[in-house]
Amino acid sequence: MIWNSDTQELEDISLLTDVDKGFAIILYNDDVNTFDHVIHCLIKYCKHNDEQAEQCAMIVHYKGKCQVKNGTEIELTPICKALLNQGLSAAIEEL
Repeated sequence: MIWNSDTQELEDISLLTDVDKGFAIILYNDDVNTFDHVIHCLIKYCKHNDEQAEQCAMIVHYKGKCQVKNGTEIELTPICKALLNQGLSAAIEEL
């Protein structure tokens, strides 16, 4: 019975965490930034690996936008500001 109560407690914590992480940074396509610059920024600020950053840059280019980072609004705000300061078009949106 202890195991069940522990499991329930973990499920409750998980639900609270999921609610808190209901935001994403959306990166939008523009005609200004190069692929290399976008990839560099995704690696530096979003902590993407090379392949992930390249794939996101391609999605942005061909689809117009891409969700590049999930988290809480508080976690994402400084990352989004850094992307904007680098000349990228990005916004935080609720999922």
